[in-house]
Amino acid sequence: MSLLDRRTVLRVGAVAAVATLAGCADTPDTGSPTPSPSTSDETPGTPTTSAPSQTSNAPNWKALSSSLDGDLYLPSTSGYAAAHQLFNPRWDSVRPAAVVKAATASDVQQAITFARESNLVLVPKSGGHSYVGASTIAHGLQLDVGGLKSMKYANNTLTVGAGARLYDVHAFLDRYGQSLPTGTCPTVGVAGLTLGGGQGVHTRTYGLTCDRVVAMDVVTADGKTHTVSAGNEPELFAALRGSGGGNLAVVTSFTFSTIPGTKLGFFRLTWPEAQAAAVVNGWQQFVQSAPTTTWGNLHIDAKSNGTLAIRVLGVSTTGDATAAAAQLESLVGAKASGRQLSVKSHLEAVKYLGGGTTSPRQGFLAGSDVLKGPMDAATITAVLGAVKSAARAATPASAIFDPLGGQAAKTPAGGSSWPWRSALAVIQWYSSAQGQNAQTFIANGHRAVGSFSAGGYVNYPEAGRAVSSYYGASAAKLQAAKQKYDPDNFFHTPYTF
Repeated sequence: MSLLDRRTVLRVGAVAAVATLAGCADTPDTGSPTPSPSTSDETPGTPTTSAPSQTSNAPNWKALSSSLDGDLYLPSTSGYAAAHQLFNPRWDSVRPAAVVKAATASDVQQAITFARESNLVLVPKSGGHSYVGASTIAHGLQLDVGGLKSMKYANNTLTVGAGARLYDVHAFLDRYGQSLPTGTCPTVGVAGLTLGGGQGVHTRTYGLTCDRVVAMDVVTADGKTHTVSAGNEPELFAALRGSGGGNLAVVTSFTFSTIPGTKLGFFRLTWPEAQAAAVVNGWQQFVQSAPTTTWGNLHIDAKSNGTLAIRVLGVSTTGDATAAAAQLESLVGAKASGRQLSVKSHLEAVKYLGGGTTSPRQGFLAGSDVLKGPMDAATITAVLGAVKSAARAATPASAIFDPLGGQAAKTPAGGSSWPWRSALAVIQWYSSAQGQNAQTFIANGHRAVGSFSAGGYVNYPEAGRAVSSYYGASAAKLQAAKQKYDPDNFFHTPYTF
């Protein structure tokens, strides 16, 4: 089984042969979408268009370094090249003026204050998986919170630093028989995933990752610390739950309400290309009618021989996926040509879905659409045609449909800015290629779904797409929060609202 088979939760992160899971090519750790294509001569969307104007005096890097518990990396410093890297190598050529590797929340305050006083654009970085490279910036200050990764559990509550990686979080919670509804990529940072929403196999049963947040420690643009919750600065709390990172504040710590880390039942069903339309139609009915304990994402993959691979990877939080698999086959109207059922413990499932305990860096190009409701026959045909065109062009490409509904359809106590509660699914258009063919595939995907798209998922941003398309009806209240907590627009890269 390729790693692509194991990609399921946050987004896809795969490439036909060398694939990884959703989170791995999916979660922006701090990023939000860009309002217009980059004018850089590097890859589209390269975050080099927001270089700040410089003050008359050069930044006093020595003073900043002496104020930190963590480390400061300059272009002349040993280790700088590795320090500013993101998950996707396509951003390696972007060179920040400096990188702060924070060791404490105080370091975050110092970095923000220094950037303000030095007139530097600052971007935070957690896991570094942003689709558009939003956690790096040419000539600006990159603030890496990866060192903030302490974890504490008590009474069904996890307190975790913003830089903790998903596998480490799950391995820690497994000691207590607990879990969280998250994405799958083991190296995704908890901050980016959570702030943008956070989808996974538990989404329909327990909601989004952001829905489980009960409190956050944050540093706002004025360098002040806040502990926000439903009862303390509720406007900022709700705004941060689902709007993406790097917009309003830098989170240093999250407190989550955990879920039981029980066994999961898995099914993996495949069908021949001739039944592709029936599978898509049946899957749509499945998402609408299956119990909230059931989740299954649909993959339409371009194969190197010019054909399509059609499959659904599903999970039942009851621990037995037999009934769920049978229900899907019934709605498709045809037995699967390939059928696998299994049961896995919590940590076995985490490793299976994530392709292991870590993930290698990889290049990719991706985009998204939020599916308002079931597609009609013509739209299904168009979607299949978009992937088929990529297959015929020998372009590795996938359309991955992650289901919503169930608990994800309910706004959590304390509010949320995630705007797609009534949607059917999130589609990710993903290619491990990064040239014109990949861009054409993503554009064809957008056109295929047409009026059935409500917008895009902020954790799957792409260059050239309007920021407003990621926020829907939440846009106005997010702008109000921006005016209150960042009136001077300190957080102002091409990817922030």
